[in-house]
Amino acid sequence: MSQNAPSEGAPQGINLATLSIPQLRALQTRLTSELEHLTTSHTKLRAAQAKFRDCVRTINDGVIGNEKMGTDGRDEILVPLTSSLYVKGRLTDREKVLVDVGTGFYVEKTAPKAVAFYGEKVKGLEANLQELEKIVQTKSSQLRITEETLRQKLLSEGAPQG
Repeated sequence: MSQNAPSEGAPQGINLATLSIPQLRALQTRLTSELEHLTTSHTKLRAAQAKFRDCVRTINDGVIGNEKMGTDGRDEILVPLTSSLYVKGRLTDREKVLVDVGTGFYVEKTAPKAVAFYGEKVKGLEANLQELEKIVQTKSSQLRITEETLRQKLLSEGAPQG
């Protein structure tokens, strides 16, 4: 935005008091947009993490759990097609499961290895979510400061807010 911006590298702080009202409004709009995007990303990552946890639970309850409980020869399970739609299925092999590794590819793994795979995915997403939460907090703080500076400038210049 600024012609006097330093070269790409460490981010430099901007003295908000030196910005004009239109510049502050543009900054406010940009920060709001970034915050909305980050919040949407956070929601999507949480949903992906929940899906991986569901995979672990499904393997533990449906494959490993039934084996331990004894199913008296019944190998019927409910297979999730979507988050709210299930169909009856029948286990043909308790030793191996198909694991979705992304982009439409599936790999056959043993149940314990599948649980470990999805567990690692959950841990990785947790680390990403924590980092994203820090960024969201920083952006929220920047937005609050920008809005407060804009409010003060509008009051000091006697311009109507909005």
